[in-house]
Amino acid sequence: MQEIEKAKIELTALREKIDYHNYRYYILDDPEVSDAEYDHLLQRLLHIENKYPELIVPESPSQG
Repeated sequence: MQEIEKAKIELTALREKIDYHNYRYYILDDPEVSDAEYDHLLQRLLHIENKYPELIVPESPSQG
């Protein structure tokens, strides 16, 4: 599998996780992860998107 394909898969998973944790934090006021864990997910997402800007989509947490 090519690197960009791996990046697509990881980005999809990261976006889903971040969206889920945003919902838990902002809507339910019941976070499941620490701020540090959340920040790690977001930083990983940003790292991949910076490496592969063609994979950035409007609904990405980085675009909000």
